[in-house]
Amino acid sequence: MAVVHIPSLLVSLTGGNSQPVVTGSTVGELIDQLDIVYPGIKKRLLDGDRLRRDLAVFVDGSVRRDGLNCEVSAESEVHFIPAIAGGW
Repeated sequence: MAVVHIPSLLVSLTGGNSQPVVTGSTVGELIDQLDIVYPGIKKRLLDGDRLRRDLAVFVDGSVRRDGLNCEVSAESEVHFIPAIAGGW
């Protein structure tokens, strides 16, 4: 089962569990499973049927632009990171 690292701002929705372990073969399936265990988290991670614009998803250390369709394995680590914009 994949480990999902929950952003600190959303840990209150998971009862303090910052690294729940869930099943799924894509990021979207992981989010669906998280929402079964922690109702309401899906609404905070998604905007309709897409990952929120202010979040980035990292799977096994790499940023993934394919979002919800990104494949994951049982050994994957998935991080939802608040996106940072800016520059010089």
